Amino acid sequence: MIVSVDNLSKRFGATVALDGVSCAIGEGATGLLGPNGAGKTTLLRILLGLLPAQGKVRVLGIDPTREPLAVRARIGYMPESDCIVPGMPGSEVVAFLGRLAGMPRRAALQRAHEVLYYVGLEEARYRDAAEYSTGMQQRLKLAQALVHDPDLLFLDEPTNGLDPKGRVEMLALIRELATEHGKHIVLSSHLLPDVEGVCTSVVVLKEGRNVREGALAGLTTADGGAYEVVLRGDRARFLAACEAEGARGTPEGPLVVRLPPGGDPALLFRAAVASVTQLRGVKPVRRTLEDVFLDAMGGR
Repeated sequence: MIVSVDNLSKRFGATVALDGVSCAIGEGATGLLGPNGAGKTTLLRILLGLLPAQGKVRVLGIDPTREPLAVRARIGYMPESDCIVPGMPGSEVVAFLGRLAGMPRRAALQRAHEVLYYVGLEEARYRDAAEYSTGMQQRLKLAQALVHDPDLLFLDEPTNGLDPKGRVEMLALIRELATEHGKHIVLSSHLLPDVEGVCTSVVVLKEGRNVREGALAGLTTADGGAYEVVLRGDRARFLAACEAEGARGTPEGPLVVRLPPGGDPALLFRAAVASVTQLRGVKPVRRTLEDVFLDAMGGR
C-alpha cells in the first residue's frame, strides 16, 4: 500500500477539517475528490508531514509525523497556490527546489533542465518565472515536483486556470507519468473528467469524512437495472408494454428503460413482442464518476 490512513482527525480551532478519515491508496493514479472545504488539501499536507494530526498515517511505509524529511524526500508536491521566486528564471527556480530536496547544485541544475524540457518549458527556462503565463506556471510547478525524481506525486488542482488545450496537455503528462514512468500519483481535483481520464481509483471526501473509495472500474460498473435500447417501431407502444410489467422508460432522447427491482432483461423482449416493435440494440447503462460522486454527496 502506498498510503494508509487510519482514523485521522484534524481541527483548526472550532473547525473540523478531517473527522476520523480512514482510507488506503494503492499503486498507480488515485483521484482525491470532494467539494471545496472537504479536507483534500489538509489531508495532503498531513501526508507530507507539514501538519500534525490525530490518527495513524503511513506514506511509502514512513510515518510523516515522525520522519517528515524522509517522506518528503520521496514525494513531489504540486500545490494549488503559486510557488515561484520573483526575479529567478525558471531553471533556477526548479534547481532551487532540487537543492532543498538535498541534491548537489550541479545535479539539481542539470535535472532542472531535463524536467523543464519534459514539461514543455525548454524555450522559457531562462525567462523570469514571474512573467510566465498561468499555463506555464502550472507546468513549472509540475517540473518542481519532479526535479528530485520522487516515487509519489501529490498534485493539487493541476489544471486550475488552464485553457482547454493546456488542460489536455497537462493531463497527458500526468497520465504518462503514471503509466510509462511508474510514478504513483494522488490527483486532488474538483474536476471529475480530469480524474476519470487519468486515475484508476478514487477517494471521495465530504465535510472531512471519507464517504466513498475504491477502483473506478468497480464503482462505475453497469447499473444492473437500466438498459439503453435502440428501437425500431412505435416508442410509445413499447413503453406502455414495459410499464405493464413494472418498468419505466424515458419518453424523449436516448431510450433508457429501468427495470423493476429484481427484473429480468427478458422483459424488454417481451415488451417488444407485445408492442410489435423491433429491438435493434440493448446494452446495460454504466454509471459515470459523476453518478458515483453525486451519490456520495447525497445528491441522488
